[in-house]
Amino acid sequence: MKKSKILIGAAVLTIAGFFTIAADHIDAPAVIGGTSDIADVYAFQGQNTNNIVLATTVQGMLSPASTAGASFDENVLLEFNIDNDGDAVEDLVIQAIPRDGKMYFFGPIAPSQSGLNSTILADTATRNEVDITAYGGSAIVENNNGMTFFAGPRDDPFFFDFAQYSEIIAGNATSFNSPGSDSFEGTNVLAVVVELPKSMLGSGDSVNVWVESKRKQ
Repeated sequence: MKKSKILIGAAVLTIAGFFTIAADHIDAPAVIGGTSDIADVYAFQGQNTNNIVLATTVQGMLSPASTAGASFDENVLLEFNIDNDGDAVEDLVIQAIPRDGKMYFFGPIAPSQSGLNSTILADTATRNEVDITAYGGSAIVENNNGMTFFAGPRDDPFFFDFAQYSEIIAGNATSFNSPGSDSFEGTNVLAVVVELPKSMLGSGDSVNVWVESKRKQ
């Protein structure tokens, strides 16, 4: 079934499984310096137009010097939430959890419960894994069950001119420059990427996608 429209939800950080704090490139005080800070979430049509690509980045603003020592937190679950009927409640999830140098994926699968708390859905039928790519190494990509998986450090793809934004907020400018300056140039993130057939996400014409990071209790 063709998905004609993709709606991208905001990244959400879940603290202790009980309440949420908006997070974007360490601008939320509760997650500054933490390993569960979500930088961005992306959803877009794949090069194969029958596929959709879901990606999230965490631990933004990593300098090249610090990237080699950065790692996914084994106590943090990253969860893609997919709403395929327009009610803003997740119908399917894709879970990603790191262990011993690998990123394990489960889903897409119906969650055991909606909302802030989650249980890892260790369903062998939807389980996939990929070695986490080392900084400076060639990208390690795994293909299985019609899906493609990646996890590892990458240059931050987000473009934002923070200095010009500050000028606009201060009333000293009325618009952004073209192309402007990339405030995130030279910084890295840890990325998790899944590409899968659109048909795996339901039969509707659109999906809403958002990401949560959830810390083990």
